[in-house]
Amino acid sequence: MTAIDTLSDPIETIFRMLGEMGHARYGNEGVSQLQHALQAAMQAEQSGASSALIAASLLHDIGHLVADDEKAAARGVDAHHENVGSRYLSRWFPAAVTEPIHLHVAAKRYLCAVEPAYRTTLSFGSERSLMLQGGPMSAEEVEKFRAMPFVEDAVRLRRWDEGAKNRLAVTPLLNHYLSLVRSLSRCG
Repeated sequence: MTAIDTLSDPIETIFRMLGEMGHARYGNEGVSQLQHALQAAMQAEQSGASSALIAASLLHDIGHLVADDEKAAARGVDAHHENVGSRYLSRWFPAAVTEPIHLHVAAKRYLCAVEPAYRTTLSFGSERSLMLQGGPMSAEEVEKFRAMPFVEDAVRLRRWDEGAKNRLAVTPLLNHYLSLVRSLSRCG
């Protein structure tokens, strides 16, 4: 347990985690975890997404920070950050925030199966993790995935996720999203 984990306000805890631990490099992408999160949230915001989907975009990779697993893929391990993150956040947020997070890895596998050209847009790190995560979905997996709630939001989040790796992007500061995230939480 870190000092961040002992804060009484969960939203403050999450924002401190992003602000303090998010400066680590995001895999081989050339951006930090925080830059990646802010770019994904900015893309969601610019597209007119719901508040819940903007928050999901900001927080979609929190599982990497919660589990401190950033080097797992380099070791050939899938740490299931999507499960870790959605489970962690589900204590304070509704399914409209946590389910797109939970499904964003499956959405990558789905898009690679149904839009073969999508796979050509994957960064080296995303391609590497795709193989650890099971590769493109089978036809049966595609049908099961399509039947799940929040699939459309997960697919939108996945597209923003892949596009959130620009080391030159200018984004709002983290606190720009604080009131939005706080408004969605069940923390009071």
